[in-house]
Amino acid sequence: MNLRQIEVFRAVMLANSVTGAARLLHVSQPGISRMLAHIELQLGLVLFERRKGRLLPTPEAQALYAEVSEVYGGIQRVTERAEALKSGANLSLRVLASPSTAMVAVPRAVAALAREYPAARIYLETLPTREMLSRLTGREADLAISTLPTDNPLLASKPVGQWRLVCVFPRGHALSAKRLLRPRDVLNERLISFSTDTPQGRIIADWCVSSKMNAAFSIEVRSGQMACALAACGAGVAIVDDLTAHASRSDDLDFRPIVGSPSLGIYALAHRGFAPSVLGKRMIELAASSLRQAGRD
Repeated sequence: MNLRQIEVFRAVMLANSVTGAARLLHVSQPGISRMLAHIELQLGLVLFERRKGRLLPTPEAQALYAEVSEVYGGIQRVTERAEALKSGANLSLRVLASPSTAMVAVPRAVAALAREYPAARIYLETLPTREMLSRLTGREADLAISTLPTDNPLLASKPVGQWRLVCVFPRGHALSAKRLLRPRDVLNERLISFSTDTPQGRIIADWCVSSKMNAAFSIEVRSGQMACALAACGAGVAIVDDLTAHASRSDDLDFRPIVGSPSLGIYALAHRGFAPSVLGKRMIELAASSLRQAGRD
């Protein structure tokens, strides 16, 4: 018996008539009669005794119905499972984030995802890019929001936002009198610098070459958060991404955009060999929206 035949047989058993079965399945009575006759012929069994417009199930039909009920119970469980999956029940998502995106933008997206799928489990961790790539390729994470792209052939990369460099400085600093800064303005100050293998470090080096200036610095860092903390303490000025600057702005710290600062991408990274879950797809959408909002804050 195929699923349609099982469905017709079950309807007849429940309704005890062809008319009632046709009404349950929203089909014609002749269609039910033909299907029932075909089932009995195929099985070589008499399943119903016709008596005064009613169908009385035979013991063979009763035995078959017990099996059919188990099949329908399984179908119901599959349906319920599918509905639960739509709500995120028993699903999890492991999200990694670059430090700057993890200050505001990604947590906002995760919070929104948790509100939409309250039954899901979401894990969030901040890691450097190299470790994020290792986790993704090893299937130890599902998704990463990264401020750096990747050429790893195992990973798919989708643009979800942008970031630019700004200059942060102690509130009340002379640079606060300007609405926009130029690279020369920044290079004239004592810089909290970044190593040359970071985007900030490379851009500072390029500005020094193009401006024919040497930047003065005595402190080197690798994170925008640390640079902001030092700038707020009066250790100098720093060039950081605008996401970190927005999140770190306080009574002690201010920032200004830099004319000519390049626009750099933010990417959602995931393993190419696995299709994303409903949670993963929605997380990417929410991250993109959150990043847009962070740029307006």
